[in-house]
Amino acid sequence: MKRFLYVLLLLSASCITFSQTEALWLRYPSISPDGSKIAFTYKGDIYLVASEGGTATPLTFHEAHDFMPVWSNDGKYIAFASDRYGNFDIYIVSVSGGEPARLTFHSSNEYPYSFSSDNNYVIFGGTRQDAASHRQYPTESQPEVYMVPVKGGRVSQVWTIPAEDVNVSRDGNLYVYHDKKGGENAWRKHHTSSITRDLWIWDRNSGTHKMLTTFRGEDRTPVFSPDEKSLYYLSEESGSFNVFNLMISDPEQKKQVTFFKGGPVRFLSSSDAGKLCFGYDGALYTMQPGGQPQKLSVFISTAGKNNPEQIMEVNGNVREMAVSPDGKEVAFIVRGEVFVSSADGGITKRITNTPEEERFIGFSPSGDSLIYASERGNTWKIFISRIVRSEEPYFYASTLVREEPLISNTHDNYQPKISPNGREVAYIEDRRSLKIFNIKTRQTRTLLTPDNIIYMSEGDQYFQWSPDSKWLLAEYSPIMSNSEVALIPADGKSQMVNLTRSGYNDSRPVWVNGGKQMLWFSDRDGLRSYANSGNRQADVYSMFFTRDAWDRFRMSKEDYALLKEIENKAKEKEKKDKDKENADKKRKTPEVKKDTSVVFDMDGIYNRKARLTINSSSLGDAVLSKDGEKLYYLARFEKGLNLWSTNLRTKETKMELSLEAEKANLMWDKDMKNLFLLADGSISKINPDGWKKETVSFRGEMTIDLNAEREVMFNHVWHRTKAMFYISTFHGANWDQLYADYKKFLPFIGNGHEFSELLSEMLGELNVSHSGSRYNPAARGSDNTASLGIFMDYAYTGDGIRIEEIIKDGPLDKASINVRPGMIIEQIDGDTITVKRDVASYLNR
Repeated sequence: MKRFLYVLLLLSASCITFSQTEALWLRYPSISPDGSKIAFTYKGDIYLVASEGGTATPLTFHEAHDFMPVWSNDGKYIAFASDRYGNFDIYIVSVSGGEPARLTFHSSNEYPYSFSSDNNYVIFGGTRQDAASHRQYPTESQPEVYMVPVKGGRVSQVWTIPAEDVNVSRDGNLYVYHDKKGGENAWRKHHTSSITRDLWIWDRNSGTHKMLTTFRGEDRTPVFSPDEKSLYYLSEESGSFNVFNLMISDPEQKKQVTFFKGGPVRFLSSSDAGKLCFGYDGALYTMQPGGQPQKLSVFISTAGKNNPEQIMEVNGNVREMAVSPDGKEVAFIVRGEVFVSSADGGITKRITNTPEEERFIGFSPSGDSLIYASERGNTWKIFISRIVRSEEPYFYASTLVREEPLISNTHDNYQPKISPNGREVAYIEDRRSLKIFNIKTRQTRTLLTPDNIIYMSEGDQYFQWSPDSKWLLAEYSPIMSNSEVALIPADGKSQMVNLTRSGYNDSRPVWVNGGKQMLWFSDRDGLRSYANSGNRQADVYSMFFTRDAWDRFRMSKEDYALLKEIENKAKEKEKKDKDKENADKKRKTPEVKKDTSVVFDMDGIYNRKARLTINSSSLGDAVLSKDGEKLYYLARFEKGLNLWSTNLRTKETKMELSLEAEKANLMWDKDMKNLFLLADGSISKINPDGWKKETVSFRGEMTIDLNAEREVMFNHVWHRTKAMFYISTFHGANWDQLYADYKKFLPFIGNGHEFSELLSEMLGELNVSHSGSRYNPAARGSDNTASLGIFMDYAYTGDGIRIEEIIKDGPLDKASINVRPGMIIEQIDGDTITVKRDVASYLNR
């Protein structure tokens, strides 16, 4: 019996061994000096594996992202980059394991390149500070080269010129590197331009730099051959990135070493004996001198660091909101999900639960339905959710909510806005068409075509129904550079009217004063760049659709007060007469339904406009008071957006609430008594009478599946790119095939940094500028290195900081402070500055 059990156990173990999945998306491989091991990054940790392949073992295991391993020349230590304190710093760890030691402390990102020839320093790149004598303007896209002692201490600058992937000769005299001429997606492929990288060599003894390559495409990542007479490097000279070799004494003597087709060869390194290591198609490869590339089978048996599903607290980070018609509920979007809360924030209910994104939330006019868009099945669809039980009046307290697709087809349909009468929905189809959908007949009609809409991202179109549901105000673009405001009949039977006709940027039109006016933004009077780049200022304007509204607006304060008194007395008399008539008849006279149709006096309409704000600024949003006498708006003059008001009769303007918000928008409740403010992810309720501000504080939880979300985002990027890329040939890339080529890596992605690289690699296949992905995690407690407003003298090797130059108007450029170049700063906040610590550590937080 025991023998039988033993056989079963052996069979079970064999099954487990053979069922192991070969790992992919193995990035940043670096071979050890003796060629026996390879360090690489997988799911945010550093692993070691034999150079023949096999099961890898983790060297680091941390929730942060650890990557870019670099071996010391004696093979005893590995330096790597990690964002354990919010930004990437240099760490060092023994190859035998143990706790990594942090070497750098600056809040800019820093990445290791190599060790010095004596193994006493780690050479790295970062954007700390250019030398005072450097002629180029400092920029984060062009790093300097530094070195830090392996035991920690003062960071010294090797040179100030922008360079990456620095490798050092055995005697420490020659440094090879590739330059970095500017900012571009590092994973872009096949481009030829003045910004592509070239190889250089620096002679430390002579202090001279020599350019080795002049190919207009990419040459990067040089490593020395064993005899140090030639370099191996990566180049696109043959089409895709492959390994090349050139003679240092005669760079024109070069030859191609590998001949991979399709994807790029990445991350080149070499052992002392010349055994090359690199990555291709997510796998590791080695290559002996004169041999052929050998693909390694690598297996990872380490359990994941995080649960596949995570619980996230919901108490902020709101992206958009909508207020119910009765003002008692607020719908909002958090992390792509729909929630509804009571207006006081007491009760919150999650409406959707999908890995896909929901956006563009709104209530129906009756308040019993929610309408929104969701990108499901790779296309945007419009959904409507209703409360199932009639006895439950509110979404936030409902027990059952039923969701149904409202507009679902092969097109992308999003940004729904339901008409005030509840019968139709205006929406965007395929990014560049404005359409109307009739809920009863399910028929559609087109109001704006792709000839009139410029698309940059979902949600950048703007339109709004008139109060009578017969018209729409919308942005449209007769030319690419600027938008105008159009008045469009909702039935689509007559031509739209350009209301602004300015040639400047006119945007964000809204109906106000019962449809008698519109507000909109325009930059015609503010500061702006006529090259359509950089910041621009705008103002709030109003157009008056009737002469009566225009005449009332232009009245003096005294004339308007007299008019109001006359109107109030007339209303009182009308009420008394009606009450008397009803009393005489002993029955109530039925109310005559007023015609609420919006009226336009088109004659002279272009002259009936006024600038409402007295100062141009960066605007966030604007609303008009119920009586039309006050403008409330969000404006940025210096730092963030603040809430301002302007009395349109007297022009008195003042800041009502200091918000200093990065993003914000305003919304009235139905009775226009309370403003709802969404500012930097938080919702507040504001009463303009006294300016009492109450936070709508909601709390809840949501379960998120990071892997499912990444798959959805991957599909979104691929689908959106396919739908909008400017040329149908995709620059020769097979976009459908690339979907499969890159999607296979998704199961091996461990965090946002790796996912961002995956997207950038895929988008890089298109060979276009201004494309790629970035990941900026919101890290709490991150380092933030202060600036003293000086150029530090890197030639100084003693304790303290010697000042080489004081920056004009900086913190130390004060008449009351007797500070001059050449002086040494000995302490910061009472902490003595020594060479045993990175200077940045004294300036953090």
